[in-house]
Amino acid sequence: MTHRGRHTKHDDFRGEFLEFLGLVLAVGVFVLFVVRPEAGQALVHTFATTTAGLVH
Repeated sequence: MTHRGRHTKHDDFRGEFLEFLGLVLAVGVFVLFVVRPEAGQALVHTFATTTAGLVH
């Protein structure tokens, strides 16, 4: 079992970066599916046709 005694600045920066990245992804999903629903529908259609092409 490992134990870290102290947090370093590198760990703090990494945590803040991951939090920022998650926020950016959440905003992107919101814009894609709420503001521009046709873009989300096009993405689903493309995914479905690609998957159907792989099955045949």
